[in-house]
Amino acid sequence: MKKNSKPIVIDLFAGAGGLSLGLYKANWKGLFAIEANGMAFETLRHNLIGKKKHFSWPKWLPLKNHDINQVIRKYKKELKSLQGKIDLVVGGPPCQGFSMAGRRREEDKRNQLIHSYIEFVGIVKPKMIFFENVQGFTVHFRNGTKNNKPYSQIVIEKLKKLGYDVHGEIVDFSKFGVPQRRKRFIIIGTLNGKSDEFFKLIKSRRKAFLSQKGLRTKMNVKAAISDLEQKNGEMPCPDTTGFMSGMYSKPRTNYQKYLRKNVRRKIPNSHRFVNHREITRKMFSKLIKNVKANTKISEKDKKKYGVKKRSITLLGSNFLSPTLMSIPDDYIHYHEPRILTVREYARIQSFPDWYEFKGAYTTGGKRRAKEVPRYTQIGNAVPPLFAEHAGNILKELLD
Repeated sequence: MKKNSKPIVIDLFAGAGGLSLGLYKANWKGLFAIEANGMAFETLRHNLIGKKKHFSWPKWLPLKNHDINQVIRKYKKELKSLQGKIDLVVGGPPCQGFSMAGRRREEDKRNQLIHSYIEFVGIVKPKMIFFENVQGFTVHFRNGTKNNKPYSQIVIEKLKKLGYDVHGEIVDFSKFGVPQRRKRFIIIGTLNGKSDEFFKLIKSRRKAFLSQKGLRTKMNVKAAISDLEQKNGEMPCPDTTGFMSGMYSKPRTNYQKYLRKNVRRKIPNSHRFVNHREITRKMFSKLIKNVKANTKISEKDKKKYGVKKRSITLLGSNFLSPTLMSIPDDYIHYHEPRILTVREYARIQSFPDWYEFKGAYTTGGKRRAKEVPRYTQIGNAVPPLFAEHAGNILKELLD
């Protein structure tokens, strides 16, 4: 890396751009990003190509969403020409088949995309890799792979064969200023033998990193989203007829001030309230008054209050949020009878308020396996606040 130049990164399975946003803020330069879904890519394109010019997109790759396997097949020669020029490849292949919170299935076709990630790394040979996946990635499938290894071990072994020094650990993002109980398995691979240093440094430097921003290492839900409450007032939703959007109150915490920096509008982006039926709002009100916050509502209480969902949690104002998933009606606001908005989701994931989300708000039925609407884009993302901290450390290791 030339002195004073920005190190170069490629983002695979980029989603809405949580990782790329953090790396942009850590002064990395993106070459390109690969994301198969059109909705998620449109969010990334709008913010990190249109607004921030983060990527210096190559002419040989069309500026649109791409399937990684098609890119490998069609542009193998161009990818090989990048050898020795790429400092970092990042990415988290789809995790639904590994998630302990969902239907764990080894035969899920999306699981095989980890091999595409490794193939891509083998072609481009970056100086470093950052691989992220759910905690369940480290747990083997019963009656699964022939040698019954967890996929984490398979990935580590394959990266070592490519010449990388590799180290993996489970990281709890809630210890890095993110107001959410969110644990993810991260693998760092380097060609210079310093992979374990990453995990030592992100822990030893986290307080200093957050302190520079006026933030604390631990943050609760209310401190993250209390300026977005429905009681602040409503206006017609700018992007959806028949819905109302919430308005800002004055920021009440440093976290809110930090994520609202340079935002001047009255209506936050994607802060659309769901049109709950009156019977649903009354049920939510009873739950808020009578059930224990910060835990899944018991079968007894579900029956008592007429809850038909398999799993639902009342958020606790003074607690961390549970891990945000792709289905928004899994969580009830801590004191308003409604589910969270997309913007509240984004706040809990540490996306700044200037970051605008594109595509449908939500989806359902069979479309859920193919579409990536706004809630899902956020639920799938790496928190940008952590990604920025990680980017600083990776840059230091590269130097």
